[in-house]
Amino acid sequence: MEELLELYKRILDAQCLIKIIFSRLTDKDEVKTTGRIVLIKNERCLQTETLHSDGKALHRNVRESEALETLADLSARSRQINIFTTGGNCEVLLSKSGKVRINSAIRAPLFAANAGQNDREHRFILDPVQAAPFLSKLGICSEKGEIFDRRRSKFRQINRFTEILDDVYSFLPGEGRLTVLDLCCGKSYLTFAVYYYLTALKGREVTVCGVDLKSDVIDFCRKTAAQLGFDGMEFYCMNIFDFKPEAQPDLVVSLHACDIATDMVLYNAVRFGARVILSTPCCHHEMNGQLSCPPLSFVEQSMYRQKLCDAFTDALRCKRLEAEGYKVTALELIDPEETPKNVLIKAIKANVSEQKRKKALEDYKNAAAFLNVDPYLDKLFRGE
Repeated sequence: MEELLELYKRILDAQCLIKIIFSRLTDKDEVKTTGRIVLIKNERCLQTETLHSDGKALHRNVRESEALETLADLSARSRQINIFTTGGNCEVLLSKSGKVRINSAIRAPLFAANAGQNDREHRFILDPVQAAPFLSKLGICSEKGEIFDRRRSKFRQINRFTEILDDVYSFLPGEGRLTVLDLCCGKSYLTFAVYYYLTALKGREVTVCGVDLKSDVIDFCRKTAAQLGFDGMEFYCMNIFDFKPEAQPDLVVSLHACDIATDMVLYNAVRFGARVILSTPCCHHEMNGQLSCPPLSFVEQSMYRQKLCDAFTDALRCKRLEAEGYKVTALELIDPEETPKNVLIKAIKANVSEQKRKKALEDYKNAAAFLNVDPYLDKLFRGE
């Protein structure tokens, strides 16, 4: 246990804790306890939430300086602990006899490097103070740029997306007005972040169009853009198949379009001739109802089947985009502990030879035939 307590001390000193989960608790009335560091009246505290078998949750806050004792007490009542830090993750297994096994993938140099840092000192492209005008309107932070504890994961998600956008910026036209589409934009966290990045940080003239079927979110986005003076933003309440951009889009983005809505986004991005596509899929349901592959019949557990369908769906999407002349990469958007829907598909229009495109389409069709599925994305390209 001493080794585990020393690990806790180093993590707390480095201020690199994201989340800690205590499970397989000795008290059968308790399901699990989750802990994280929060700011309460400008003081760092360990906030724990214990979920009970009757569905009730008990919250507790202790000063960070007193957190080690709380962590030790929780550890003594647990058989498994999962620790998530900015420098990697760790799993701890504790036997009934008191034996402790630590499987750590936390990078040791991080502890010294991160000591005393907070989110504002982190390597974020979007400085929360400078970006406060739009971030505060979206409920991410205060008007002074103080990130709300409950919105830190969303803030990190937006920044990670901005980092990826920064990586692909060189593939966008270097001069002239840029055209950006956010299809199935929802509340438009990404739309505003992209507009801010391109205008405030890159000094570009931009037309950003958000399209969604929900009238309430479109009304919110229009009102927010007007309040911020983001004159280059336009929002349309309509089906993305009915939307006709005035210019060929340089960039199409989409965050967590549900199930086949992602296919609609990708198809229309290709149809519009987008130079760069950044899309994060969500809620993969379509393939699970189709998959009929005898060699995979041994996968009987529904959880594993769904994970396979998630991976197969996005892998086929990537291959289909390759057949349309894009160079495609799948990236991790954010730590999966913050959201399981953390995959981002990055597609960049390239000078791909006809031979390679045909090969990609052939591979796509062979894979779909092997799985005995007919993906919605391919139906769209076939005009069905």
